[in-house]
Amino acid sequence: MQTLLARLENRLWRLIRGRSAQTSDFAAKPTNELMSVYQGRFAEIFFSNEDEIVHKWLHYLPIYDKLFLPYVGSNVRFLEIGVFNGGSLRLWRNYFGDDATIFGVDIDPNCAVHDGKYGRVRIGSQDDPQFLKRVANEMGGLDVVLDDGSHIGSHQRASFNALFPLLSENGLYIIEDIHTSYWPHFGGGLRRRGTAIEFLKDKLDDIHRHYQAPGLNTAELMPEIESIQFFDSIAVIKKRKQMPRYNVKVPSPQDAA
Repeated sequence: MQTLLARLENRLWRLIRGRSAQTSDFAAKPTNELMSVYQGRFAEIFFSNEDEIVHKWLHYLPIYDKLFLPYVGSNVRFLEIGVFNGGSLRLWRNYFGDDATIFGVDIDPNCAVHDGKYGRVRIGSQDDPQFLKRVANEMGGLDVVLDDGSHIGSHQRASFNALFPLLSENGLYIIEDIHTSYWPHFGGGLRRRGTAIEFLKDKLDDIHRHYQAPGLNTAELMPEIESIQFFDSIAVIKKRKQMPRYNVKVPSPQDAA
């Protein structure tokens, strides 16, 4: 829940910036024309859904294939923050296959009804680090985290700070719907501190910190972020311990002599 101060700040940002776009401004129906544009494994599963409701932005569909096709048929350990109607858990099960370990977490106790259908569901807040760590431990570790939760910057930061250190080497941490970083009713605003966008800008500085002062280019101090990839409304952070940086001339001057 947002505090009274946060709600007042959001109102002030709305007054300053004026009306921002909303999800409803982009709503569309799954027409044949749209379905013909978006192809691939994920799109096929998404458009064929006739069970629990799944709500996705269509430009995400090819991005999912780009990110997740290597995990299809594997025993990937996949955690989704945000369960809602349970449809996305079904979608991920159909996408990854029976060998995947799939968990969803949500603050709404009504989501417990989906536990055991297509994956496990645990009830708790995404800004509770101890809860998140218990879930990760129950899963036996994490390979992929997808944050599709509250979309509030403070919650997104809390989840990342708790779960990213628990990711396996080469694991992926995905934050969805980061366009809410620009929407005051989600605590956002252009260049407003505390949003997911501004948080990830700071992470860009972190992965270049060894260039910022002498003495930081050591194995112990190198970051565990290999890359931060941005798509429209999606950020993907890949975990991989980095080696110290060196620039080398080949052949070396002494060899050339």
